Amino acid sequence: MLSIDGAFRKFKSRLELNAKEQDNASARQKEIREYIETKFKIDRSFLTGSYARWTKTKPLKDVDIFFVLKNSEKHYRDKSPAVILDDFHAALIEKYGTDKARCQNRSINVDFGVRADGDDNTDYRVISLDVVPAFDAGDDFEIPDDALGKWIKTNPQTHATKAVEAQRAFSNEWKGLVRMVKYWNNNGRHGDRPVKPSFLLEVMCMQCLHAPWGGSFERELQGLFSTLADRIHETWPDPAGLGPPISDGMDTARKRRAEQLLREAGRDIDAILHLGRRGQNGDALKAWRAFFGTKFPLS
Repeated sequence: MLSIDGAFRKFKSRLELNAKEQDNASARQKEIREYIETKFKIDRSFLTGSYARWTKTKPLKDVDIFFVLKNSEKHYRDKSPAVILDDFHAALIEKYGTDKARCQNRSINVDFGVRADGDDNTDYRVISLDVVPAFDAGDDFEIPDDALGKWIKTNPQTHATKAVEAQRAFSNEWKGLVRMVKYWNNNGRHGDRPVKPSFLLEVMCMQCLHAPWGGSFERELQGLFSTLADRIHETWPDPAGLGPPISDGMDTARKRRAEQLLREAGRDIDAILHLGRRGQNGDALKAWRAFFGTKFPLS
């Protein structure tokens, strides 16, 4: 029978991006870039966010792609953020249709019509991309934020560097644990995701996963969920020190709900660990699968 540690290592592997998925995401980026360049003057574009940090979980969706506009498009910077978002949205509707392009606070979500099967597989295809208009701002970037009604600074490279540092400090297990927690957050058991945006979970894990790695996925997750519940009401700044706090995406009611669900998750983990202590390995594997979702292996 598969050991608990062996199951977690297989689970971690299943959540990692593979070459086929990267190739498909790259092809979709190229497709959108070639089209967007017919509508706007683009200096460069690149895949970023949790995809680039290797903290993206399955199924692969909402992959961030930055479109850095040339200085000749700088007139947008003097206007409301809604203007550039509306123009990008209109352009993407022309290509993908009104049901596939959706305007968000900082990006346009493009849905490619790919659906995950019962095992969260998508035949290695990306479900959607988030198109983010941006301008260079020294070593940083400025992006529109329609909710705040202003342009905000960000730096994906700083976020990536901090993730690399956390991974190194945690014996290269940090990113795997982050993907697991995000998968729990996305698995649909609770309807809407308990923690939004999912980047908030990653930011919290930079402090709530305490190095060094203790050697047990179960024990690390037990402590992590407890700490996340304790600290969900705190203010969590942008790791780059540029934009608004990441925790601003959740109001008090959402934080209370998240705390409740995180505490329930902690109690579920306690019960699963009890099964393991009693030697009920098979039952423990089934309980972990019920906890996380279909990607957690039973054999």
